[in-house]
Amino acid sequence: MKAIKIREGLHWVGAVDWDRRLFDALMPLPDGTSYNAYLLQGREKTVLLDAVEPAFAEALLDRLADLGVRRIDYVVSHHAEQDHSGTLPLVLEQFPEAVALCTKRGKGMLQDLLPLPAERLRVVASGETIDLGGRTLEFIEYPWVHWPETMMTYLREEGILFSCDFFGSHLAANRLFFPDRARQLDAARLYWAQIMMPFRRVIGRQFEKLVARPLSLICPSHGPLWDEPAAIVEPYRDWIFAKPKNHAVVAYVSMHDSTRRMVDHLIDALTAEGVGVSRFELSGADVGRLASALVDAATIVIGSPTVLGGLHPAAAYACLLANVLKPKARLAAFVGSHGWAGKAKDDFLRLTPKLQVDVVGAVAAKGAPRAETFAQLDALAKTIAERYATLGEETGGEDGEP
Repeated sequence: MKAIKIREGLHWVGAVDWDRRLFDALMPLPDGTSYNAYLLQGREKTVLLDAVEPAFAEALLDRLADLGVRRIDYVVSHHAEQDHSGTLPLVLEQFPEAVALCTKRGKGMLQDLLPLPAERLRVVASGETIDLGGRTLEFIEYPWVHWPETMMTYLREEGILFSCDFFGSHLAANRLFFPDRARQLDAARLYWAQIMMPFRRVIGRQFEKLVARPLSLICPSHGPLWDEPAAIVEPYRDWIFAKPKNHAVVAYVSMHDSTRRMVDHLIDALTAEGVGVSRFELSGADVGRLASALVDAATIVIGSPTVLGGLHPAAAYACLLANVLKPKARLAAFVGSHGWAGKAKDDFLRLTPKLQVDVVGAVAAKGAPRAETFAQLDALAKTIAERYATLGEETGGEDGEP
């Protein structure tokens, strides 16, 4: 397998996983993914930035062999998760002079996950530099993007940021610079929603300082590279800091059409009030697309009948998902029908304690919805529109771990 030249002395030596369809046994990968590793050569030293998923060890070693690499001085381990670090023991075995560089917390996590002797791991601190001979690497600790030990590396002379999972995407491609920017950005938004969004407030603390550096190229650990950094920096800035949009994510499930009829009416009413809507029928919804819709929506509406005394399991899952992703939504509402006991709303509140939202209404129908039900839904739509108009701006980052 051939290495791919990015710039003089900088090559991509990673792997493309065209067939992977699920990540973390949870996240849909409709477009596969890639595991990006980079070989950077200075006049005096050579560094490998990250390794790859263990199943693709041969691809990594083949590409290093294609470049005639006989010595690696350093292996930068930005992140201990195995899709980045899984082949690190093999690389250190193949290149016995190499030392792996990681954060203090990363060292312990790497040793927890992999058979790595302590003497082959060297801790670097934020702001520390290494001179490769005409090329200077600066290490930037950036915890919680998306694990606590994460760091990035900045090539000072050329303004290249090796950003680890930050600015990444699950998008398999046969080229490093993707020709369809809209599709690349859509994949990056899906990635942000499912991986970075839960840590949005912590991420915000360092973001402006990070991107204030001169940037000519961003090289993430997954997906295509960004040769126009502003194309991803500006969306990230919005996803972190911007006020959520006047948009509602309506996620629902219906067994005998009563809840669906309520949702139909509510969506029409929201639209009439000028509120945008993304609709997800939960028995067949793509959870990645649902997560993406949550990125900048101000309102979440859950629709569910009462089933066996509580939320329908599909609706419960949507609540759990929203709860762990912690989007910037400020408003929430519940609609649903029930037969003899309407307890679904209580489950909705119980399953979403991390959502910092005001619950602006709940409309329940005993049996089929009637005229009074539809009037209540009209009132709910009006309330959502009015409350959005009073929302303030986002406050940005905050201290502390998630």
